[in-house]
Amino acid sequence: MSDSTHLKGASDGWQSAQKGDSPRLIGRTKGGLNSKLHAVFDGAGRPVIFLLTEGQMSDHKGAALIYPVLPDAETLIANKGYDSDTFREALAGRGIALCIPQQAKRRLPAMYCKTLYR
Repeated sequence: MSDSTHLKGASDGWQSAQKGDSPRLIGRTKGGLNSKLHAVFDGAGRPVIFLLTEGQMSDHKGAALIYPVLPDAETLIANKGYDSDTFREALAGRGIALCIPQQAKRRLPAMYCKTLYR
């Protein structure tokens, strides 16, 4: 490793990057310090996309970050944290069928296939 990425000074002779150099993606939640892993898998169960976010970031924001790089698909299965009209409309516009349970406080009901979701 070059001296430009690590600085001398720690007990092992190296010091990590300075505070603020890169995001740590650890956020404070009710349970303490946390992170979230948003993952997209293909139909064979192979990982396609991984996104690490702070624990307090909503799944809606994670979905917005993943959406531009989503591969073409017939169906998207997600948990109710991803249930938003914006995300549903964006996916429908790309011709992707949805299987997302609705959140409890949803005003307009959204249908999904319970068998597929299982």
